Amino acid sequence: MTSRRTRERLVQRLREQNISSQAILDVMRDTPRHIFIDEALSHRAYEDTALPIGFNQTISQPYIVAKMTEVLLAAGPLKQVLEIGTGSGYQTAVLAQLVESVYSVERIKPLQVRARERFRQMGLRNIHLQHTDGGMGWPTMAPFDGIIVTAAPDQVPEELLNQLAIGGRLVIPVGDSQQQLQLITRETEERYETRILENVKFVPLLSGTVR
Repeated sequence: MTSRRTRERLVQRLREQNISSQAILDVMRDTPRHIFIDEALSHRAYEDTALPIGFNQTISQPYIVAKMTEVLLAAGPLKQVLEIGTGSGYQTAVLAQLVESVYSVERIKPLQVRARERFRQMGLRNIHLQHTDGGMGWPTMAPFDGIIVTAAPDQVPEELLNQLAIGGRLVIPVGDSQQQLQLITRETEERYETRILENVKFVPLLSGTVR
């Protein structure tokens, strides 16, 4: 189930769902999603579906990973990207192959430890990790050219807006039972433009940390 043909089928499904960036499609094909999930589920690694990774968290559906990445990079290459919610590390690994540096925060320590080992396995050296409350972001490394959030808050955290560079893009699911994927662009110091992209379903963005 990790064969080239299986991965090509996934890429074809992404194309059919209007993912058009060839660079992103190539990374999605070449990233070994099976190493980011439990071995018992590895036969489902290249299905276009979310899967459980423990601690009531999931690895995102490949379409959502590709969509959020494509939206984030739509205005051109990014140097410094903040990811809220490392989780399995799959989205992180995809981003790391497309941008200069990824700063990823995770509140659940065991998930972060496993993700770090996967990055080492893949030889990815441009990922910086921190065990912290995601809603706070990583203020000491701000501003960020892009921010991607992989869990849904009820409303957009002010701290994340403040850490966005002028011209920077924030891709975030927002809402409780009804969630919408939003693209927020920081146009000036004080002004932000928000665009609703589509309905989504993410785990909630929770505060605090777990060791």
